[in-house]
Formats: sequence, C-alpha cells, structure tokens
Amino acid sequence: MPTTRIELSTPDGPCTTEVVAPEGTGPWPAVILFFDGGGLRAAITKIAERIAAMGYVVVQPNLFHRSPPLTELLGEPVTLAAVSKAFQNPELRAKFLTAWYTPALEWGNLTTTVSAVLDHIAADHDVKGGIGTTGYCMGGNASFRAATIFGDRIAVTAAFHPGWLVTDQPDSPHLRAAHIKSRVYLGPARVDLLPENAAKLRAELDRGGVRYTIEPYDADHGYAVEDTQAYNEPAAEKHYAALQSLFAATLGS
Repeated sequence: MPTTRIELSTPDGPCTTEVVAPEGTGPWPAVILFFDGGGLRAAITKIAERIAAMGYVVVQPNLFHRSPPLTELLGEPVTLAAVSKAFQNPELRAKFLTAWYTPALEWGNLTTTVSAVLDHIAADHDVKGGIGTTGYCMGGNASFRAATIFGDRIAVTAAFHPGWLVTDQPDSPHLRAAHIKSRVYLGPARVDLLPENAAKLRAELDRGGVRYTIEPYDADHGYAVEDTQAYNEPAAEKHYAALQSLFAATLGS
C-alpha cells in the first residue's frame, strides 16, 4: 500500500505528515488520522493502512512537530506502552504534558497544523468529497477539537479511547461542541468518560444539535493500538467495523 511522508509548511516550521493511499487509481475521500501519545510510528501506520484499505486516503500529521523527539523523554523505542510507563513517573508525566501534549492540542497550534493538512488535501487531485477524522487517546481529543474548530469542513468525526474531552477548565473541548457540524462517533474505553462527564458532554452535543453516537467499549484505554499492553483485538476489530460503517455512510468510498 503506497505510504509516503511529506513536509507541510506551517508558520511554526515543517510538519512531517504521513500519507497512506489505497491501492489502485483515485480519487478517494480523505481521512485525517490523529495519533496517540506515542506519535508517528509503525503501530499507528498500521491503523492508517487498515483505513486506507477501506478506500480512503489517510493523512496523518505529526502533532509533535513543535516538540523534541519523544526518545529524549523515554530513552527507549517509542511505543504507547513506553509512554504509559513514563506516566507512572510524576516528573516524566509533567514533562510530557508540558513539552508534547499541551503544544500539540493547544487550540491555536492545532488550528495551524490542521489548516495546513486541509489545504494539502484541497490541492490533492487524488482526493474527492468530504473529509473525515479519527483519533486515538490524545488524538481522539484532537479529532473532537478539530470538529469544533473547522465546522462544516469536516464531514465526520471519530474518536477512540479519547482523553480529557470533559474537564473543569474554561477551554474544555466539550464546551465548544455547539460549533460541530460533522457527524460524531465516540468510542470511550471503560474509564475514559465517567457518567457525570458523559452527561455534561451529551448536554453540550444536544444543545448544539450535533448528530452523535457515544458507544462505550468494554476494554481498557488504548484498546485499538497494538503497541500498548491494553490492546484488545476484539475491541480493535469492532472499532474498524465502526469506522467502515461510519465513513461509508458519510464519505462514500
């Protein structure tokens, strides 16, 4: 399956972006994939390849393009399991949140990065129709945020084991739900969306008239990604089936 890496120009410097295309001749609809806390790596490319095989050009920007390589934090090969292990160390957790997570998801930074991706997609002759997004862990948060930022430029939004969609901060993603124009599918793991937070999120989505599905997965956080101890093959396959149905209904193929 054709996989390339390109450098997209942004005001904050180049953003390495992985593009995975289906076999054959396009054009195809596009899906933006937002990675988890482990960044661009083989386990996430494998997810992109599975989605591309459904008939979509998958574009995956490096949300960490403003940050140092993750190896500087981990000191070992980068996997989601390694990031999860680092989170058990308060000092490393704080460094990750400050130097990687926060710059990636800060509203202005995310707007800049995704704008560059959308401009690239608009100029790509191998792309047709609407644009979907999906994301994992922090990438699920990014997928949801992108829907609130770009309105009807995004046709469908998915997020799997997303983190921190509902917080007590004034810039919490759920508080911007009324700006969403896309169809939304959320697949939280067991502890991702506590009942009180789910109620807050549903209230904001309902207030905005958003078409949405929240389908809790009976699996641990990280269930869809192979390089984490939480990987759960039945749940991962369920997530692929959900994506295929969701994208076919909204983007075609």
